Amino acid sequence: MGFEQATIKVVSEREFDNLKRSIEQVFAADRVAKYLKALAGRGIRARDVDAILAANLIDAVAGSKAGTARSLYQSLPVSDQAQVREFYLSKVEEVEPALRLKFHKVYQYS
Repeated sequence: MGFEQATIKVVSEREFDNLKRSIEQVFAADRVAKYLKALAGRGIRARDVDAILAANLIDAVAGSKAGTARSLYQSLPVSDQAQVREFYLSKVEEVEPALRLKFHKVYQYS
């Protein structure tokens, strides 16, 4: 019997979906290199969600108004925030190996 993640109901569906959509846009094939370059330019690691939200990088690459992703994230209850973080981190790990190698400093743990 393998590991099966428990399903947690999203409380603030509209805000959650809007933020999830922005994250998906950032990791779209035509934008992900720009996003990783922006992270590298700011010296922010790909897994540092708090720093990324504070720097408005998701908004900048997704084409949203600055502060939108951060305010959506902050408006979510803790359980929804955790699910957003998990979704974001899963997208970080799905980036193609060639880009991960090119931006290896962004992917370093420390």
